[in-house]
Amino acid sequence: MASEDNLGVELKTQNSSSNLNVAAEQSQSESLGTVFHKLRAINTTEDDIFASIMDAVGEFGTLQRGLVALCFMPYLLSSFFMYVDMFVFSAQKAYCNTSWILAVGPNLSEDEQLNLTLPRDANGSFLTCLMYLPVNWDLDSIIQFGLNETQSCSDGWIYPKSKTRSLVNEFDLVCGKQFNMEAQQTVFMAGLVMGSLVFGFISDRFGRYTSLLLSIMGMIIFGFGSAFVSTFQQYRIYRFMVSQALVGYSVTSMSLVTEWLTGEHRAHGIILNHCFYAVGFLFLAGLSYTFAHWRLLFLVGGAPAFFLISYIWILPESPRWLMAKGKMKKAKQVLCYAASVNNREIPLCLLNQLKMPRKPVTDASLLDFYNNRHLFKATLVMSCLWFGNGYSFMMLGFTLNDFVLNLHISQIIPGVLGVPARLCTAHHSQSTPPMPSVKLLLKPPAPKAQLP
Repeated sequence: MASEDNLGVELKTQNSSSNLNVAAEQSQSESLGTVFHKLRAINTTEDDIFASIMDAVGEFGTLQRGLVALCFMPYLLSSFFMYVDMFVFSAQKAYCNTSWILAVGPNLSEDEQLNLTLPRDANGSFLTCLMYLPVNWDLDSIIQFGLNETQSCSDGWIYPKSKTRSLVNEFDLVCGKQFNMEAQQTVFMAGLVMGSLVFGFISDRFGRYTSLLLSIMGMIIFGFGSAFVSTFQQYRIYRFMVSQALVGYSVTSMSLVTEWLTGEHRAHGIILNHCFYAVGFLFLAGLSYTFAHWRLLFLVGGAPAFFLISYIWILPESPRWLMAKGKMKKAKQVLCYAASVNNREIPLCLLNQLKMPRKPVTDASLLDFYNNRHLFKATLVMSCLWFGNGYSFMMLGFTLNDFVLNLHISQIIPGVLGVPARLCTAHHSQSTPPMPSVKLLLKPPAPKAQLP
């Protein structure tokens, strides 16, 4: 009997302890759920407060309109610097420099000089990379007996039929040093990738304003400065650096504008940006047709970049970035300045409700894609779309020159068609819902149901 009583006591003790553990787990889960609900409520409240402040500032007032115009007008320069290689590497017919014969025949015409000093190929045209070996004969002997021994060009090349001054005849990119457009574009694209990483970090760490100024400085130094390079290797380095500045400006300006705009104005601003980009093709084609010298083309086309220096005193910082970094005083000053420009006033009680985010801001990393499936899915879908669009656009740009004889017309076509196409996209995006497949992929996950 005593043993049975002891066994009963032990069973009761185990049951009571297990009930206590279950109750503790339930209370812990309830407390965690309550904390999560409170955090979501706090974040929602903070977003609502900031949205109310932006409504008080003005959704698309004078400051926002000026900001859109200031940030997107430099996209004219972006198109210029991005596609100027197609015009500064125009094909040139080169021949060996055989001016040595002018010492014995100073009155020879250009055709006579080439005919006496250059060998011909099977179809009768002059060879580019070979010349007859110079001899110490008089002109009559050269005309009577001719020259037979050949050698490679020793005194450089001449371009008698050239109407433009390009990088080809500036640095003699012929006969073993031929220019390869694919290699040049590879260098430029490598700079775009590098610039996306570098300026993305600068924009998040030091602010949109700082990143914009650094990219503008890069345009001036390596874009306008390309007119003063002395070697082809320097030119490639400058192109690599200016591509970083271009993509840095694109990423940062887009972030700054979208963080100042709300609602449908964001989509309109992005599409307007692409319209400026398309007009840049016309700007490039017009300048390249007017100026035949490649250095003059860079000087005139890159000169407007100096006006961007005034952005130091004009552009405001993003209030969202200031809030994320805990700079609330500066964020309130920027918001009040924007309201004054728009002839609006932010209620003081509403401005005082704007507080530092309770959730600490952490540095982003690639692990965020692993922890957030929705972020990973959205990024993957948009990356695939951008890859397909970029690949198609670049391929059309390269192959269009094969179908159109005039290089300037091949650049005018995308510029003329680009603006109405983008405006139609703006109208279509408002009147037509997104594709069901994209909408399903980008749909955020539903919140998990909590156990009672």
